Amino acid sequence: MLELAVKLRQKTDKNKQIRKQGLIPAVLYGHRIENQSLTVKTRDFEGIYREAGENTLIKLKIENKKLKTGNEKAKIKEERTVLIHDVSKDPVTDKFIHADFYQVKMDEKLKAEVPLEFINQSPAVLEQEGVLIKSIQQVMVEALPENLPKGIKVDVSFLKTFNDNIHVKDLEAPLGVKILAGPEEVVASVIPPRKEKELEEIGKTPEEKIEEVKVEGEEKREAKAKAEEEKEEKKSSQ
Repeated sequence: MLELAVKLRQKTDKNKQIRKQGLIPAVLYGHRIENQSLTVKTRDFEGIYREAGENTLIKLKIENKKLKTGNEKAKIKEERTVLIHDVSKDPVTDKFIHADFYQVKMDEKLKAEVPLEFINQSPAVLEQEGVLIKSIQQVMVEALPENLPKGIKVDVSFLKTFNDNIHVKDLEAPLGVKILAGPEEVVASVIPPRKEKELEEIGKTPEEKIEEVKVEGEEKREAKAKAEEEKEEKKSSQ
């Protein structure tokens, strides 16, 4: 099991100060446990997230206060089995700015969203120049923590004509995993290529002024960044 070292966060620590030190503010919570505010090294978290994502169990090693034992100081460490439940990123830099860890019970089923992994190639795309449509990118599943998959494969080679569809009921869930999405929900299909006349009509669509788009985009980024900051401050104060 992957391991990640974290530290208890002091109530007086501010998010901006934490990040300047190369750390990410985080929260640990779960069923019948008291929320704990933590910090984790940005580099360590990025490495774990690349490897584990949000559906892999990791062992959280929490460094607590130091206690005197004779003439030495010993660090108390707690170990918790968790999932990375949620993350927040800066909308401008795309850097991690907050993380949530959810402590699991190994004998208790939980629900989680699992990404779909589209594999192979569709004959309708290769031979008839169709366009692959991925109607959904993830599905909600239920399973014991140890059975949670990192992803569920979708074999698009079954899409041989424009009339073929892959539904949720066609997905092969790993042993011990139940897919909660509606069985008739369409996962993927292939549509015919656009005709030249359609493409010409699209080309006639009026373009927005570049300056207006630029200003609007900057305003949205600033608003989103402010909202993320307020959200994290609220989490940390809980």
